[in-house]
Amino acid sequence: MRVVSGIQTTGNLHLGNYLGAIKNWVAMQDQGECLFFLADLHALTGTVSPQELANSTIEMAATLLAAGIDDRSILFNQARVPAHAELCWILNGTARMGWLSRMTQWKDKAGKNREGASVALFDYPVLQAADVLVYKATHVPVGEDQRQHLELARDIATKFNLDFNVDLFPLPDALISKAAPRIMSLRDGSAKMSKSDPSDLSRVNLSDDDDTIAAKFRKAKSDPDVLPDSFDALEGRPEAKNLVTIFAALSDREPQSVVEEFAGKGFGALKPALADLAISVLGPIRDRLVRMHNDRAHVGAELAKGAAKAQTLAAPTLRAAQEAVGLQV
Repeated sequence: MRVVSGIQTTGNLHLGNYLGAIKNWVAMQDQGECLFFLADLHALTGTVSPQELANSTIEMAATLLAAGIDDRSILFNQARVPAHAELCWILNGTARMGWLSRMTQWKDKAGKNREGASVALFDYPVLQAADVLVYKATHVPVGEDQRQHLELARDIATKFNLDFNVDLFPLPDALISKAAPRIMSLRDGSAKMSKSDPSDLSRVNLSDDDDTIAAKFRKAKSDPDVLPDSFDALEGRPEAKNLVTIFAALSDREPQSVVEEFAGKGFGALKPALADLAISVLGPIRDRLVRMHNDRAHVGAELAKGAAKAQTLAAPTLRAAQEAVGLQV
């Protein structure tokens, strides 16, 4: 089992990022061989700030390392492994314009201004296919918004194998793990927790100190009613549901277990317990993150080490693809 997954490079990560993606990555390390990459080449699909991209790549790598990604996995950024881009170009000869034009995310992101969108935005599903096929991945963690792109990767692999009469690319399967919780704003239970929210009180940043974490949960929006003994009964109470969901995700429990513990109690009981729990989980990650922010050279060295391993794994597949199409003579 070889798992390959990428994550967009972004700075100022928060609790929603951790519970929604990073925590699952850490757990995956015990499920099989894992390659995790920072999708810095994918960042080129839109407007780029060079300094921001460089900084956010290091920050994301530091966050993943601080959260528990370790030598059980291979961690690197795409740009350090040229085989991704090289295989993408080869697969561009196999992929079809019609396939790409039907991609839902292309339609959504390009909107009505398709003539003004970048070629990279149109073509990035082919790069995603190369990301996984170059390592002959057996499994790819996907959310609902990426299922179509995995199907495209399978279509490209199938057509390439048939067109060139080779058995080069296995068809990667979707890895469906326990659904990641959807973490909402601490100020508005109907809006997703986001770094773009102008209110810092809406999110718990992974860099927040203990006092700040406690204050944010203390000030988190709730309602005057006590908690019921059923999680389903929280429908229509978005802020209450969000706080219970966060508590459950941080403690690796089911939300029903949390409401049973606090049934009949108000948020004066839940919020302090949630703050203490968040501090116990996030505090060690923050402390490691601070140390790594102060040692960018170490983070860069970890990425270089991972890239060397990834390049070794990718090289035979790239060469075989080159031979199949006649580029190796």
